[in-house]
Amino acid sequence: MSVIVNQLCKSFGPQLAVDHISFQTGKGEILGFLGPNGAGKTTTMKMICGFLKPSSGDIRVGGYSVLEDPVATKSMIGYLPENNPLYKEMYVKELLWFFGKLCRVPSLQSRIDELIQMTGLENDYKKTIGSLSKGYRQRVGLCQALLHDPQVLILDEPTSGLDPNQLVEIRQLIRSIGAQKTLIFSSHIMQEVQALCNRVIIINKGKIVADESIQQLLHKSSHQRLLYVAFGVDVDENNLKKLTYVSNLEKTGQRSYKLWCHPDGDPREELFQLASRNQWSILELREEKTNIEAVFNLLTKSENHVGTV
Repeated sequence: MSVIVNQLCKSFGPQLAVDHISFQTGKGEILGFLGPNGAGKTTTMKMICGFLKPSSGDIRVGGYSVLEDPVATKSMIGYLPENNPLYKEMYVKELLWFFGKLCRVPSLQSRIDELIQMTGLENDYKKTIGSLSKGYRQRVGLCQALLHDPQVLILDEPTSGLDPNQLVEIRQLIRSIGAQKTLIFSSHIMQEVQALCNRVIIINKGKIVADESIQQLLHKSSHQRLLYVAFGVDVDENNLKKLTYVSNLEKTGQRSYKLWCHPDGDPREELFQLASRNQWSILELREEKTNIEAVFNLLTKSENHVGTV
């Protein structure tokens, strides 16, 4: 089941939240959809689900237009929003029965039993939603999204609030679901993205700044050296940017920085000389391995870097 987004835009008054983005994904692919707060990722997800109307552009789900055939497309999509709105006074099984009836799910009782077992809610389905932890409410929300057996599943921060053991279980569940469906997955936990996703789209300020496989992103970042440096005093960032071999600068704290450097050079000796001339004390200097989180930070903190990966 394909999802095709073509030149999608969304404005809220004068603010352009989503700016002419295009991408597509299909069955068996777990697509990580990432971006900082306010980047436009949740707005995009809501437009794909038909909850928000685009200002312009087109979205097609399984060959149907979200704008022209909203009922047909919504029937193919399961959505777990970040805030996961549930009726807290209802019992778990009661809530699933209620939504299953609304969606006209056939063989509803057996479907509910299947999902309760799939998501590990066997000991909690007789409890009220309000008595559950946040992690178990996420499981209930996932059950609700899967009730009508959708071919496209959109999960916005599905692992939020889960403890380490729950993370492993939900990760395995998402991976098994993703093998059979088209799955779009949003998270701020970069380790989860790296563990689960085949491909990653990074959106920043309404625009797509990366659309590549995990391997491609890591390979791209491996062609640069990443140094972390922490000073004991305030320093002049402009002088750091001028260091030979430094291509990008990211401020990570009040007096700490990450320096993205060309792989064929090492700026550390020049950095020590600069610090000595200006009487800057260096508290820590180390080389770091690049990962998805480092690439994400580099691509979405444009105000702090100079250049591109």
